[in-house]
This record gives sequence, C-alpha cells and structure tokens, in this order.
Amino acid sequence: MIAQHALVLNLHQPAGNLEELLDNQSWEAKEILFALDRIPRSLWGHEDLARVHLSLSGTLLETLSNPEFQERVYGTVDCGSLLWHFQNEKLFEVLGTGYYHPVLPLIPEADREEQLRRWLGIAHHLLWRPRFQGFWPPEMGFSMELIPLLRAFGYRYVMVDSEHVEPISPMSWQELRYRPHIARFGGEAITVIVRDRDLSDAQESGMELDWFLAEVAERTKWCDFTPLVTTCTDGENGGWFRNVTEGANFWSAFYLPLLERVAAGEAAIAPTFISRYLDTYGAHGEVRVRTGAWNTGWHHGRDFTQWTGSDRQKQAIDAFARASRTVHDARWYATERGVSEGPEAEAIEEAMWRLLRAETSCHLYWGEAWVPRAEADLEAGRAALARIGIRPDTADADLPAPESESKPEPASDSVPVSGADASDIRTGAAGNDPPSPAPDGPAISETPAPKSS
Repeated sequence: MIAQHALVLNLHQPAGNLEELLDNQSWEAKEILFALDRIPRSLWGHEDLARVHLSLSGTLLETLSNPEFQERVYGTVDCGSLLWHFQNEKLFEVLGTGYYHPVLPLIPEADREEQLRRWLGIAHHLLWRPRFQGFWPPEMGFSMELIPLLRAFGYRYVMVDSEHVEPISPMSWQELRYRPHIARFGGEAITVIVRDRDLSDAQESGMELDWFLAEVAERTKWCDFTPLVTTCTDGENGGWFRNVTEGANFWSAFYLPLLERVAAGEAAIAPTFISRYLDTYGAHGEVRVRTGAWNTGWHHGRDFTQWTGSDRQKQAIDAFARASRTVHDARWYATERGVSEGPEAEAIEEAMWRLLRAETSCHLYWGEAWVPRAEADLEAGRAALARIGIRPDTADADLPAPESESKPEPASDSVPVSGADASDIRTGAAGNDPPSPAPDGPAISETPAPKSS
C-alpha cells in the first residue's frame, strides 16, 4: 500500500513587514525572500512527482506584486518571476485564505466575508486560477460556523488540525487522522482535511527522511484504505526553511531526496494533490471540529489563548467588533443613498481596509508587542470616518449624513495598491452583495468511494 502525502506550506508576511526588515534587518528579509524563491527553484524538473499546496496571504501577494518593492529587491529575488512560477499547476495547488491573515473566528462575521472576497480579488489576478478548491484558515483557526461561508465562496475542502477533530461516525484512530471527512453546520457541508500535528511538528523543526518514512509506515500500517498523510507548516519561517546551505534545508535535505526515493520505488509514499485524492477516494464519515487553531511555539491552539491571553489582546478584539459595526453601517447608509464614489465613499473604503488590516493575526500573536499596530490602524480608520462626520459614538445610533458645510479633505493616507488592479482587490472586490455558491462547486456526499485494493 502506498500512502499519499499532501505537503502544505503557509506563506505569510504582514503588510509592510518585509520593507521594515529591509530597512533594519536586511539579512532576515533576504532569508525570507530566498526561502520563497527556493520553493519553485527546488522543484524545477520534478513536475512528474512533486506536489505542493501553498497558502499565500493577500498581504504577501500585495508586497510581491508591488512594482516599488520588486524594483527594490531586484538582484536579490525577481518577484515577478516568482509569482509567475507559483502559477505552475503541475507543481502547486493554491489554497484560498483571508487577505490580511486574520484568525477568522475572532473577527466579526461581516469582516470574514470581506477578508475572503478581497483575497480572491488579488489571487485571481496574480495566480491565474479560475477556482481555488481548498481553503487555509489563517493560523488554522477554525470553527464550525465558518462552513456556510466557505461553501458560499465555492470551497470544496478546508484544512483543520488533528487536535480538534472528533468523530461522529464510528472510525478508528487511523481513519480519523488519515482520511478526509464531512463536517456540517447550518445546512451546509464541507470536506475537512486533517493535518497530522505530530508529523507537522517534525516538518517544521527538521526531520530525517528515513525517520519520516518509517514513522508514516508505522502510523498507517493498519489502514485498509489508501491513507492521506497531511503535513502543514509555515514555508518561509524557521531555520529549516530559511537555511541557504545546500543539503541543510527542507528542500535539499528532505524533499528532493524523498522524490528520488519515490522515483526509484524505494518509498511507500507518494506526493499528491488533495483535490486529486478526493477525486479518486472521496471523503468518508462525519466529524465535528472543535474551535481552535494549530499549535504554536507557546500554545496548543485550543481557545486561541495565543491571541487572546491578555486583557489588551481582548480589548483589541472588542475594538474590532465596534469598528466593524461602525464601518459596515456607514457603508450600508452610503449605499442606500446611492453613494459609490467621491470623498464619502473613499473615506468609508479607507476605514474598511484599515479595519481589515488591523485584524491581522500577527498583531495579536506576539503577546501585546504588536497590539499598538492594530490600534493605530483602528485609529486611522476612525479619523477617516470623522472627516465625513461619522464618529465612534454614532456606532449604535442612526448615522448622520455627511457634513455639508465644508468639503471633506482628501484622505491623508492613500490606500496602497499592489501590482494588481486596485479595483479588483479592494473597491470592486468589496461590494455588499453576499457571495453566491459557485455553480461548479462539487456536491458533498457521504457515499463512500470504493476502497483501494
């Protein structure tokens, strides 16, 4: 029996982070860029066997496609070519995600939709895929209430951590961890793909190929089905992925030797795309997924303590909710009056993207160290609304019409635009219409696919 291996790499850099590192810690910035560039370069010539799933945050895509940033790092990494190589569908299955990499269960429901829609706006433009089948919840932060939203955006499957999956249908330990399952909420169902936490921890910190093959064989030896072994980590963080020395990083010390073993028939494992596995073997059994995230260096991921452990972190999350009500009410009121352009629309749009950027998971991840960044974005959003007469104390009251006695001043901080058309990313991608199910989305069924021989 050959186990199928789904390798998943999360790639994310907060807005402005690479630029800041270039100014203050240039070698670290170069290590990150080299780690990104090493992914496709390592796989050239291995299109017959290599299979890698990538999640690229909207802020990372925005940075890599920004002409000024491209010019600044040209000679270190050719960002345009890197984005071109990520379009290779023989090597990469790209997963959808949230634009600013928020922990989705911790932000208001209306903002979740904005985060997903805006990511699709830039991803369709840069990655040239008509559809993204899988979804990567930032920080693997998942709750069952996300299922209807993910299905409305046409996603077929979602990644979840093994720590949080509980069986509803009878199944063995091996079936629970190494088979896709169905999860249901609010009349909708989605396929969940289970990340093996233990093997992923090893992938993150560095592992020997022989150990990995022996461990997979031991864990799947009682499977009477073709197992799907899924390992998920960051792809550009940590010394194992950033190490520039040949033979001392993930690609040259582990993955390329794995492909050599596979090609020689010396490994009882084969790289695969999750979508291809689902097409062949389907999903089996029903599960529920407890609310939680993946494990971090400090926490196991339950209850989101990494992002909610202090009073100031909790206050920031409460501030997200208050700001969200104000901004969405302002946009609704403007839409009702037919306002779609001009100073009022621009101020509301600025407040919206400031809010969404404030919700970046990194702002809460480092204890209280980066919380001021979230607070600064929220304050800038409030200032934008104040220019048109909307202030925080109007959040729960009827919104006033914009002040007409004086013409609002133009925004002092312009909305950043990436190499993609700004209308695709923000203005056009942030409409009020709810998402509609993708017409080509697969039907979810509990009917088991035939077992492999």
